[in-house]
Amino acid sequence: MVTRPYIVEQHLVVLLVKLAFAASVASLLVRFDAFKRTLLKEDRTLFERLMLAASFSAVFGGGVAVRVLTGGYKAADMGLEGCLLAGVVGGYVTGLSSGVLIALPAMFSGELLTMPLFAGVGVLGGLVRDSAPDQEEVWRLSPFLDLTLFRVVRHWSDHRRTLFHLFFLIVILAVEFLRLTGYRIFSGAAIFAFYPTDPNAHPGHWISVWVATMFAVMIPLKIWSNSRTEQKLVDQQRLLQETRLRALTSQINPHFLFNTLNSITALVRTNPESARGVIQKLSNILRRLLRRYENFSTLREELSFIDDYLSIEMVRFGDKLRFVKEVDPALLDALVPSMMLQPIIENSLKHGLSSKVDGGMIRLRVWPSEGRLNLLVEDDGVGIPESHLANLFHQGIGVSNVNERLKVLFGADYKMWIDSKAGEGTRTGIEIPLKVPDLARAS
Repeated sequence: MVTRPYIVEQHLVVLLVKLAFAASVASLLVRFDAFKRTLLKEDRTLFERLMLAASFSAVFGGGVAVRVLTGGYKAADMGLEGCLLAGVVGGYVTGLSSGVLIALPAMFSGELLTMPLFAGVGVLGGLVRDSAPDQEEVWRLSPFLDLTLFRVVRHWSDHRRTLFHLFFLIVILAVEFLRLTGYRIFSGAAIFAFYPTDPNAHPGHWISVWVATMFAVMIPLKIWSNSRTEQKLVDQQRLLQETRLRALTSQINPHFLFNTLNSITALVRTNPESARGVIQKLSNILRRLLRRYENFSTLREELSFIDDYLSIEMVRFGDKLRFVKEVDPALLDALVPSMMLQPIIENSLKHGLSSKVDGGMIRLRVWPSEGRLNLLVEDDGVGIPESHLANLFHQGIGVSNVNERLKVLFGADYKMWIDSKAGEGTRTGIEIPLKVPDLARAS
C-alpha cells in the first residue's frame, strides 16, 4: 500500500523536475545563434515570427510528445507554459502558431481540448506583450513574487508598469485555472494536467502546482533576459571599441597632415618646385587616407604609404636621410593595423634624426616567428633620455596612439616595446598575430 507521505514526495519531485526541465529548455534554445539573434529584436518579420514559433514548437511540443508516447515523464509536458512564453516573446502570430503545433501530439492521443486551449493561451501571451509599457519591460519580470510585489509598491507612481506586472501574474494564474477547469469537467480525458487524484488531498498540493506553473514561465524569461543582456553588453563593447578606433584614427591623421604641411611650408620659400612635387605626393596620400575605412590593411599597402610619406620627408632632408627595408616578400599580404608604422617612423625623424647635422638612417625589418608577425623600426638618431622612456606610452600622440589602437584590436595578444640609448638611437618593436587574408574566398 502506497502511503500518503510517499505520494506527496512523488508529487513534489515531479514539480521540481518540471522546473529543472524549464531551465534546461530555456538554456538549450538560447544556445542557438538564430534564436538568440531573434530574441534581441523587437520588430520581427513574419518569417522570423514563424521561425520563432517553430523553435518553441520543436522543444515544448517534443516534451508533450514524450509524455504522450511514454505515458509517464509528466514533468516534460510544458505545453501550456510554452504557448504562453511564445506569445509573450514573439506576439500573436508566434503564440497562435506555437499553440497549434505544440498541441498536435496531445490531439492525436485524444486530448481534444488541448489545441483550442493552447492556441488561446498563445494569443493571450501576445496580448500580454502588447500591454507592456515598453517591450523591454517583459524582460524585467521576476520569478519571485515578493520582488514583484516590492516593485509594485515602490513604483506605484508608474501605473502602467505596476499594472503590467500584476496583469502578467494574473494571466499565469488564469491560464492555470482554465486548465484546471477543463481537467475537472472532463476528468482528464480531454486535457492533461498534473493535479492530485485524491479529492481529499491537502490544499498545499494544489497550490504547489500553481506556483510551479508560475516559475516554469518566469524562469525561461529570466534566462533569456540574462542572455539578451550579455549579448547587448558584447555589442556595446564592440561599438565602443569601433568608436574608440575611429577616434584614434581621426586623431592621428590631422597630426600627420599638420607635420607634412609644416614640411611644405619650409620648402615654399626655398624651393617652390620641390614644394609643388611634395603637394602632389601629399594629394596621393590624402586619396589613400580617404579610401581607408578598415582597421586593417595589407603590409604591402602600408609600405607603399610609408614610401610616399618618406619621399616627402626626403625632399626636406635630402641625402642625409636613408631608409632601408628588410621585408620577407612572402609577408606582403599579411594584415597589419592601418597607419601603424607611419607614426613610429615619424617619431624617428622628428625626435631622432632631425637634430643631427649629418642626418641618419631608418631601418624597417619585418619577419615571421611561430605564427607571429614581428616589426622593428630602428634609427641611429640621438636617442631618448632614460627619464622620458618610461612615460613614452603615455605622452604625445604617435607612439601612445599606436599602442592604444593595438590594445583595442588585440587585447593582451600583442607586444610593443621601445629601447633607446642616448647618442646611439632608438628601436621600436611590435609583435602581433600573423594574419593573411583568404584570397580564394575574396575572389
